[in-house]
Amino acid sequence: MPQPKLGLVLGSGSSRGWAHIGVIEAFEEQNIEIHMITGASAGSFIAASYAGGGLENIKKFALDMDWKRVLTYLDIAFPRSGFIDSKKVADLIKLYTNIENIEDLKIPVQMVTTDMHSGEQVVLKKGSVTEALRASMAVPGLLTPIQIEDAWLVDGGVVNPLPIDVCRDMGADIVVAVDLNSERKSKKSQMLTSAEQKSKTAVIEKKRLEVITSWIVRYGPAGKAVSTKIDQWFSREEPSPHIFEILVSSLNIMQRKIEQMNLETHPPDILIRPRLGDMKFFDYDQAEIAIEEGYRRGKEAIPTILEQINSFSHQ
Repeated sequence: MPQPKLGLVLGSGSSRGWAHIGVIEAFEEQNIEIHMITGASAGSFIAASYAGGGLENIKKFALDMDWKRVLTYLDIAFPRSGFIDSKKVADLIKLYTNIENIEDLKIPVQMVTTDMHSGEQVVLKKGSVTEALRASMAVPGLLTPIQIEDAWLVDGGVVNPLPIDVCRDMGADIVVAVDLNSERKSKKSQMLTSAEQKSKTAVIEKKRLEVITSWIVRYGPAGKAVSTKIDQWFSREEPSPHIFEILVSSLNIMQRKIEQMNLETHPPDILIRPRLGDMKFFDYDQAEIAIEEGYRRGKEAIPTILEQINSFSHQ
């Protein structure tokens, strides 16, 4: 009997991308073989990590992540091309795999990026893993773009945040897509006591001060001026949203609209949608919540996936 090729599509979603780890773990638990993966942005990072044999180490890294560790991977690059240099972020993959080129990964992976001048989708199938990751994760205006050959490339989520069509083109018989952007509104909030609210405020303030202090230490005399300006951006007393919120929120709105259209044009065979509430762009220290939710939703999809595999095998 013919065995179907199962393709996994890992969508963009910044810190929400940790949920992809849980989905993959649910599949591995049931010995569901993944034959190919396509990814955009955070989805590309997890795809390369898994296909390079480093998923367990990436999970440990994610669970150990706190704000201090987040900051060590944020290289401020005022501006010209973006506030944060993406090199250190993508270089994380070097810690968990010695595979340098995309074509040498244990599972075929294709990463989606966007040509910032033409607006066309660029699918990276070969070449440097780290260079491809820098391009696929380069949120416009926030992370610096990367030049590959003659094109300046940015986040693949700009044009195709859930690259189902790319996975079909790779030859997948059954496509499972993980959409991280379906739920962007807060779940019903709990009423906090005054003590709980005070504690929550103290935690936020501590994180804010850690950010400011780290930049002062890292950037010397200029650090104080930079930190003062950033502190103004994040001030809770300011009625208007800060620049990071504007950039990321705008991208999220655009991605949801694109995903809705793409799902109508290129529906997957199975769609997994982790419910991550109002988890924000920089909430990388909430990995445990995201991974558990990804695992939960991945496990729920197992019966449908097995049914489709069996159905295909008996055709």
